[in-house]
Amino acid sequence: MLKSIIKTLLGGIFVAAGAVSVAQAADKVVYQLDWLPGGDKAPIYVCIQKGFCADAGLEVTIESGRGSSEAITKLATGVSDIGSAGIGALMAAKAAEDVPVTAVMSLFNKGPHAFYTIKGTMTTIEDVKGKSVATSPFTESNIYLPLVLEDIGMSEADITLTKADPGALGPMLMTGATDVIIAWLTDVARYTGQAKEAGKELVILPWSAAGLELYSASLVASDKFLTERPDVAKRFLAAYKKSVEFSRDNTREAAEAVAAVVPELSVENVEGSLKDALVLVYNDVTDKDGLGTFEESRLKATWERVSKAQGLDPAALDPESIVDRSFAAGS
Repeated sequence: MLKSIIKTLLGGIFVAAGAVSVAQAADKVVYQLDWLPGGDKAPIYVCIQKGFCADAGLEVTIESGRGSSEAITKLATGVSDIGSAGIGALMAAKAAEDVPVTAVMSLFNKGPHAFYTIKGTMTTIEDVKGKSVATSPFTESNIYLPLVLEDIGMSEADITLTKADPGALGPMLMTGATDVIIAWLTDVARYTGQAKEAGKELVILPWSAAGLELYSASLVASDKFLTERPDVAKRFLAAYKKSVEFSRDNTREAAEAVAAVVPELSVENVEGSLKDALVLVYNDVTDKDGLGTFEESRLKATWERVSKAQGLDPAALDPESIVDRSFAAGS
């Protein structure tokens, strides 16, 4: 009997010691957001809330962000280890300053840019000619607008473009203060809700209809993190990828994971935004190339668009030099 009790106690001690060892062994990772929390950011919250990160031996904290440029700067300066940013912003930063940041996984393999208008105003993207168009001064879409207009045989002189606070775009469209707004496809649920309240119906015209095919949001990491802790980076990528797949299959639970950390967000709105974002993650490109893949020709085409949009020398950057596919096994 005594031996049994001792065995049980020792077993408990070993389990506790093992738990402490696991806790002590957890590698800390700082994840950098490129924008505010929301449905499109759900996988990192799922990774933490559902234990995928912990199961991979990772203790992950989230750093707030206000745009891709700021996110890349924080990664380059060592504030954060890995996070999300527009690959176009990374390409421009690498071409200009060779920042020590590398893309390791594609998140959006299609551009999120689109025209939103009220039904009856436009039926094709070419119908934007002569319309009043409102956009946020901070959106990446502004970089690509001249290219989209050029693709359909127009220039900015063919539209009346105004810039407004992002929160004002929806009300401007619903009240008729503008014919068209420029917004991302991750906001379909939000603007559809506003239109429904106004008794109106939206028409959404993605810029991919004009031929704007390119990679967009991506996972990017500091070179210091990848060089000094490659095993941690690989475990993070595996856990993150698992979180993306969980978010696709369990949108409600994924939205709840976000709202658990950011309670001012409603689960319904986050779930709507997540469903919008998933279209940019899972589509015909994913079917062909796989989740998270950077395919060579599409990457090259993205740089051609980015360099033209920003007036950069196409020869200033080899797009292959900004990606490392070795960390996202199975992509």
